[in-house]
Amino acid sequence: MTSSDSTKISIKQWAEEDRPREKLLMKGASALSNSELLAILIGSGNDKESAVELSKRILQKADNDLGKLAKFSVNDLINNFRGIGTAKAVAIVAAMELGKRRKEAGAAERKKILSSKDAYEIFSSVFIDLNHEETWVLLLDRANQVVDNMQVSRGGIAGTVVDIRLILREALNNYASGIILAHNHPSGNCVPSGNDVQLTKKLKEAARYMDIVLLDHLIVTDHAYYSFADEGAV
Repeated sequence: MTSSDSTKISIKQWAEEDRPREKLLMKGASALSNSELLAILIGSGNDKESAVELSKRILQKADNDLGKLAKFSVNDLINNFRGIGTAKAVAIVAAMELGKRRKEAGAAERKKILSSKDAYEIFSSVFIDLNHEETWVLLLDRANQVVDNMQVSRGGIAGTVVDIRLILREALNNYASGIILAHNHPSGNCVPSGNDVQLTKKLKEAARYMDIVLLDHLIVTDHAYYSFADEGAV
């Protein structure tokens, strides 16, 4: 045993009110730091770090930004942090996804879309933390209330293939009168590409034959968006 091993103090040796699980039970989850909450998720550290110390190091790697932590993959966690195996990595990724879904829950439920900003507020929570491209569609009724919000394609960093027939089939199945298309640019550049422009034109024309209106097409990044409707391009 090295000198660093001999000085390591396990969480079990801490005062009861300082142990993450006991602290949560006594004071509530809001009283815990991010590292303490993360420590509860992973359960244990490694031979040199307690669960809290390991959690602090993980958060430091993410610049203490939960948004950046949510972008870590299972492999990122396993390969970069001693003491994090598959089970712990999966628990962290699952917790980040639950947090994301909680933010999404109810955001789109029967919300009325009156502007591109309204649509962006729904899509921003969908696309945040993604390092690959996805395309989603918002289905609206005649009152511009949200009927559904669904993924229609998933691709890589550089792009994704969108099937217009799939979008229109979902719109018809949900009796939608209007649709708003959205996809993200992981690069952070929300300027539309030539393919984005062509897709918008094709979808608008195809939807028109079915009495469905393409109301907008948004390109979303983590901090901004481009609206075809706002630019008069729909």
